[in-house]
Amino acid sequence: MPKQLSIIIVNYKSSQYILDCLQSADANLFDNDAIEWIVVDNDSKDNSQVIITAQFPFVRWFNMGYNAGFARANNQGIKMAEANIVLLLNPDTLLLPGAIETCLHNFVHSAHVACGVQLVHADRSPQFSGSYFMLGGINHLLALPYWGALLKRFASVLKTNKPAVLNAGHEQVIDWISGAFLMVKKSAIEQAGLMDEDFFLYGEEVEWCSRLQKAGSLCLYGNINIIHLIGGTIQSATASKDNSYTNLSDKKGLQLMISNHLRIRKQYGLFWFFFQLLNYTWAALFAFFASFFYNLIRFNNPFTEFVSLFGLLQNVFKLWTIAPKIMSGKKHFYKYI
Repeated sequence: MPKQLSIIIVNYKSSQYILDCLQSADANLFDNDAIEWIVVDNDSKDNSQVIITAQFPFVRWFNMGYNAGFARANNQGIKMAEANIVLLLNPDTLLLPGAIETCLHNFVHSAHVACGVQLVHADRSPQFSGSYFMLGGINHLLALPYWGALLKRFASVLKTNKPAVLNAGHEQVIDWISGAFLMVKKSAIEQAGLMDEDFFLYGEEVEWCSRLQKAGSLCLYGNINIIHLIGGTIQSATASKDNSYTNLSDKKGLQLMISNHLRIRKQYGLFWFFFQLLNYTWAALFAFFASFFYNLIRFNNPFTEFVSLFGLLQNVFKLWTIAPKIMSGKKHFYKYI
């Protein structure tokens, strides 16, 4: 029987997450010859393969031989995939009954080239699942301490629509889909190309969706839910203190900043790259003054945030040292975590 769906999971020291994910899947997803499961391992150097394939022997396993990140590992899975539709699935997801089957049925009978579903937290509250593009990627400025808060207020006064889709409608056409659950037709990949292998982590699915969009529309099926334990795998792998995407002061924050600037350079060009870089630089300096007076007037220690802000400033300095490579547009593997 020809394959209809290839499910690709990238592993990096996340065997327990993958076991939980597979155990949550409907049994008919394993007994169906039209569906294959592929795990691409980023050289975990542990017993992940033994643990997972012992319980799920049908899993096709490929070891990259190095920590290749999200884009390169998924590209390998796509190359191995025998089906005409691929699903990029995060290890830290739990599949609710019928989710994949319903999504696949809707997708096959649609003109869309890619789709996602409504991601939810463990308590079933909605989670960011996709987004609309903002010119120059200026929404990335909102994560900056103090400066981002001021920009949010300004955007609120102007009644600017929020780009992120927190709670999707029944079927909502959007610009890009979260890589936690991203189903794509191979015919669109043949037109758009694979994921950009300059990316190590973060931003790669956004840039990819901008190219997939040229082949057709992308959508979210808001009536189909899966649980996403957001940031669980990367938090475990990097020992990050939180699982958010707003902390720009640690190693994970540096990778976020670099990947987002790389994506902006590729998608929007040099002007918007410099616009972002200058805003990040100003924001890192402005935050010291803003935090000092903000805490002072509230009778708190005015230096309480200085440690994290020094981390932000150091990351911005590192970003400046990497900026010439990004500006050049030459191929480079931007791995900094």
